[in-house]
Amino acid sequence: MAWFEKPKYNIKKVKKNPIDKSNAGLWLKCPKCNSIIYNKEWEENLHVCPHCNYHDRLNCYERIQIILDPGTFVETHTNIASIDPLNFHDGESYYIDKIKSAMSKTNLKDAVITGYGLINGLPLNIAVMDFRFIGGSMGSVVGEKITLVIEDAIKNKNPLLIASASGGARMQEGVLSLMQMAKTSAALKRLSEEGGLYISLLTNPTTGGVTASYAMLGDIIIAEREALIGFAGPRVIEQTIKQKLPPNFQKSEFLLEHGFVDIVVDRKNLKQTIYQIIDYTFALKKE
Repeated sequence: MAWFEKPKYNIKKVKKNPIDKSNAGLWLKCPKCNSIIYNKEWEENLHVCPHCNYHDRLNCYERIQIILDPGTFVETHTNIASIDPLNFHDGESYYIDKIKSAMSKTNLKDAVITGYGLINGLPLNIAVMDFRFIGGSMGSVVGEKITLVIEDAIKNKNPLLIASASGGARMQEGVLSLMQMAKTSAALKRLSEEGGLYISLLTNPTTGGVTASYAMLGDIIIAEREALIGFAGPRVIEQTIKQKLPPNFQKSEFLLEHGFVDIVVDRKNLKQTIYQIIDYTFALKKE
């Protein structure tokens, strides 16, 4: 009968995201262990859960704050912004509209910022990617800015740190995006020939064309705890090879065990680890 029919409702599925600090108030809930954390304790612990060691994502400015000495960062190459060379439309919106929306939400011009500063008094050129900007995807601007900061490191004879957080190449720019893999790799080759030090920091997630280029070309490759690192995602790989993947496949600890990264570091030890690598390199050059 009609009065027994259930009404139809539109149910919106909500994705499980990292901790949203903008609406957190005084308390936060860890998405991994569900522990309730006092906001001040969360900030003091560098956005890491004190109960399960879950490392939440950082934006580019937050990461720079925990790596460089306070007040020493100077941003460079700020006048470069994306355009829409292919007039790309995905059936719902134009790429240029996605760029404008990302710029408005993040107050960034693209998915990476570059600059230089001091780490415990030692000079460092740095590039930090931001996953909030179209998934940290690598387009022409990201490739150009990464190349420019590499050239800055060569010119100034400074060590270089690139902190990656990316879903891979930016499909809306087609082959122009893929060309950035070769462009950045060639620049790193010049840095290596000049005897420069390149430290690659892999954060959650580092995937796709970024992993297939500059992210895995470091003289020293550091990864944060439990970061997802790989080319294709685990689901895609399982569907391709028709096999179940090992536990924690593509996590930092798995890659360390199999020789793809050199060090897995807790965030609280990150600055000191990077400093010790740079200091040791400087000491070797003086000998």
